Amino acid sequence: MSPEKNGRELRRVNRNRIFRLVHRRERISQQEIARQLGLSLPTVAQNLKALQEEGLVAENGAFASTGGRRARGISCIRDARLAVGLDITRSHISAVLTDLGGAIVNSLRVSVPFRYEEGYFRRLGQAAAQVAAGVEPSRLLGAGVSVPGIVSADGAHIPNSHVLGFRGGESRDFTRFLPCPGSLCNDASAAGKAELWGLEGVQNMVYLSLSNSVGGAILLGGRLYEGENRRAGEFGHMTLFPGGRPCYCGKRGCLDAYCSAERLSALYGGELPAFFRALEQGETAAAALWQEYLESLAAAVNSLRMAFDCTVILGGYVGAYLEPYMGELRRLAAGRSTFEDSAAYLQPCRYKREAAAVGASLLYIEPFMESI
Repeated sequence: MSPEKNGRELRRVNRNRIFRLVHRRERISQQEIARQLGLSLPTVAQNLKALQEEGLVAENGAFASTGGRRARGISCIRDARLAVGLDITRSHISAVLTDLGGAIVNSLRVSVPFRYEEGYFRRLGQAAAQVAAGVEPSRLLGAGVSVPGIVSADGAHIPNSHVLGFRGGESRDFTRFLPCPGSLCNDASAAGKAELWGLEGVQNMVYLSLSNSVGGAILLGGRLYEGENRRAGEFGHMTLFPGGRPCYCGKRGCLDAYCSAERLSALYGGELPAFFRALEQGETAAAALWQEYLESLAAAVNSLRMAFDCTVILGGYVGAYLEPYMGELRRLAAGRSTFEDSAAYLQPCRYKREAAAVGASLLYIEPFMESI
């Protein structure tokens, strides 16, 4: 590489490092940026000026004086760019509008049974347009669409979706009516990425999604590991109990047959909130089923810990309710461990709702962040 190209690359790297540091902090001074990144004050000032001109950062008051001139505060303008995230299930569409921090700026959920037909895809486009209403096109990066199925490496095809009940889907069908560029991703992978986004100090993580189907994601070194056939993280089809309960996939003993949200909601007319209300009220049937559920989940979690030796985050529909029960679940998981007396590695999800939709929006947020 020529000295000129080396110089341009160094300037690009410095600018990106500065922006990402400002992005992580609510407010920071030029002096603190220079100290943390080992850069000169003129370099920091020059890059901040360029970022201000692009509308990505702004001055935000001043810090208390330490004896001299007060340092100016710099903050990221998180809504300088926005992205849409859509999550498709059998019965509804969730749509979110997120900013550069992954925060939900606007959201909606509509009850629409999935049909592989033009009318449904038009409704998907309408949901995206509705959640992004009023956003200038120049600020809207794109729309990610999460689906419960494996998406091909080029993002063009969905070979199969057991949950939605189709084979041979095409990405263009899902994105053709969106008001901006669109891309597809797996729902559990998207939710896992959302959980890791902005989580400092964690590079390796397994995400277990406990929704009406069980899935997950493996994130190593901060990046999604998808496997040779893009099936990594299909935890719902690990054999938990050989010869056990039938699974919708046609096999027996899969984790999905023991730990899907439907395992709990089926007792209360398909309503998961009704199950947890009954559990809180001490209903015997709910308590017995919950104990069985936790024991199965602890067995699965321990296997994930043994395989990956990293943080395990529990999300999905059931994950949103787990926080009050984490003590008991950790006790059960620790009791199965060969190496640990504690299961502190086991954590409830941060996103109680719409994790997959937020993760889908990151399909556009992440590349933009890398391009700065």
